[in-house]
Amino acid sequence: MVQEKEARINHEIQAPEVRLIGADGEQLGIVSLVVAITLAGEAEIDLVEIAPTAQPPVCRLMDYGKFRYQESKKRHETKLRQKQVQIKEVKFRPNTDDGDYKIKLRSLMTFLEDGDKAKITLRFRGREMAHQEFGMRLLERIRDDLEPYAIVEQFPRMEGRQMVMVLSAKKKELKTIKVKRDKLEEIKSNVAQNISGAKLDIKNSGTDFGIIARVESEKPSNQILESN
Repeated sequence: MVQEKEARINHEIQAPEVRLIGADGEQLGIVSLVVAITLAGEAEIDLVEIAPTAQPPVCRLMDYGKFRYQESKKRHETKLRQKQVQIKEVKFRPNTDDGDYKIKLRSLMTFLEDGDKAKITLRFRGREMAHQEFGMRLLERIRDDLEPYAIVEQFPRMEGRQMVMVLSAKKKELKTIKVKRDKLEEIKSNVAQNISGAKLDIKNSGTDFGIIARVESEKPSNQILESN
């Protein structure tokens, strides 16, 4: 069995500067390694290199011991599950326009609602590799838009010319949303049926009014003839 490679932490990290993510997932920007390690020490947590191949490497402030325990627990729970969770991929580009972005975001939502994981792949071409910050911003936008429904399982990291992030569903929240959506669809269906029925009643009533009007219009004429 191949063991996973341990992440570099604290003084094991070799890059002179890193892109730093805070303990709560907030983006702290590019800082020197010295500053990053100092911040970790002040918070009494670790500086963990989570994307060593990025330029500069992406590091996060976290309790590494607790993180490893939680990851081990997650892997154990995953093995116990009967349902095999699939990883569905959606590809983006650094310059994805808003229309295409919304379509792809809906696809991600569908995968998450089905209980699958969503893998976001962002490919750089040519000189785009020199501006990886655009890709990072796009992934941050996706993360923020899906924050009510998903958590980041794998933080953005470079794989060759691709930046990859993996999301998994917040099952409780998605279940609540699905129930509300189904209820809304039921209400819409009932309203549509009621409107259709109301239109039919109005149409029939209109026909009756027409008959009554014609009958009433004939009465005065007959009365005048009789009086003569």
